[in-house]
Amino acid sequence: MGDTQSDDQSGVQTAEAIEKMSFEEALNALEDIVRRLETGKVKLDEAIDFYERGMLLRRHCEKKLSDARSKIDQITASLNGEAVGFTPAAME
Repeated sequence: MGDTQSDDQSGVQTAEAIEKMSFEEALNALEDIVRRLETGKVKLDEAIDFYERGMLLRRHCEKKLSDARSKIDQITASLNGEAVGFTPAAME
């Protein structure tokens, strides 16, 4: 992220790359951005790029968590604790 990306095409590529990340990869990248911004040694243009990427990473993490929560909510356990089927998750 050291280079400045100014055209829309590179922004799309960044969003596509983020979509392919696992939750853990996206969270690590987001934590790295926060650490860099907290140093206060980032140029303004770079900080804006970091912020935009951070927002994409945050949304991606939230979606991954929401998807996982839905899957967990669908699992129905029997009395002995074995998963016996799926129940549709209630939409909020």
